[in-house]
Order: sequence, then structure tokens, then C-alpha cells
Amino acid sequence: MKTLKIVLATLVVSLAAYNCSNDDDNQNITPGPDFSGTFTQEDQMGRPAVNTVFVASADKDMFNVTVPSNQDAAFQSKFQANLMALSPAFANDGDMNALGQDAAAFTGLLATDVLNVSLDGTTTFYDGTNVLTGRALADDVITVELLLIFGGEDFMENPGLSNDNVDANDKAFLSSFPYLASPH
Repeated sequence: MKTLKIVLATLVVSLAAYNCSNDDDNQNITPGPDFSGTFTQEDQMGRPAVNTVFVASADKDMFNVTVPSNQDAAFQSKFQANLMALSPAFANDGDMNALGQDAAAFTGLLATDVLNVSLDGTTTFYDGTNVLTGRALADDVITVELLLIFGGEDFMENPGLSNDNVDANDKAFLSSFPYLASPH
């Protein structure tokens, strides 16, 4: 017991001596990281696969540095041309996806490459009711995107193109931060 008291007393004195120094009174201490300077946006990936599939190679750099609020005006028509060339589900006038969006509306949504987040509801990429209200780790994002691109009005068109066939992670997510499973 006496040894424990000595160790605790030594610890308290050490901490007090360390924290009570007067030699830092006149130092200029920066309160945090220095963000001065010029920075550039290098890449955008708000929604997986959108940038990869719908932005032409010649437009990648421009898309990646375009502010999301300007992306719809700058890229929607190119996205629509790519969607109509890729997907038989949007081959005819009036074709829609399961969200009730025609090619123009859907590509307008896709061209603004942001990940929306619901502050007061379910956070999910798509759960049958909620759409693009965020993303839970277990959401099958690529399959949802494939369904919206190729699945047509009822997700039943083009079944061979509407699923990546990866239904789960190979390791379970953790229940606490950092949530992702450790690598193999």
C-alpha cells in the first residue's frame, strides 16, 4: 500500500511540474492546423460508380474540380447521352426507373455528385422506401445503382445487368468506431 502511495504521489508531482511551467508565456502558439494557401479539388466520388461510369475520360479532370452545385448544368446532358447508350431500360421515350424518373431527371440527380444525408430520418442509400438519404455501411450501393440504371420501372428489366451479385461483406462490421472490420 505504501508503494502505491509513493507511485501516486510521484505521478501527481510529475504532472504538476510538467503543467506549471512558466517558460511558454511569450510563445506564439497556433491554435490548430494552418489552412492558409491554395488548395485544389482533385477527385469527387459522392456516389460510387457514378463518376466512373458516366464521366467520359476527357471530362474527368473538369468534373472532379467542378463545384457540385454547377455539375448538373455542366454534365447532365452528357450523363443522359451515356445512360441512354448504356441502358436498354431507358431506350424509349417515357421510360422511367423505379423512382419514377425519366432519363433527364435521373441523370440530373446523378450529375450532382454528392452524398445526401438525412438529419431526421433513416440513413440509407435505398431501402425500398427511403432513397439517397445517406449511406449505411451495409447498403449494397452498387446493386442499387445498377437497379436504377438497368432495372426499369419495377427493377425487373435486364436482371443480368441489375445485380453485382456481391450480397455481403466478407467480414462483419464492428459495432463501434471505426465500424469497418480489420483487413485480412
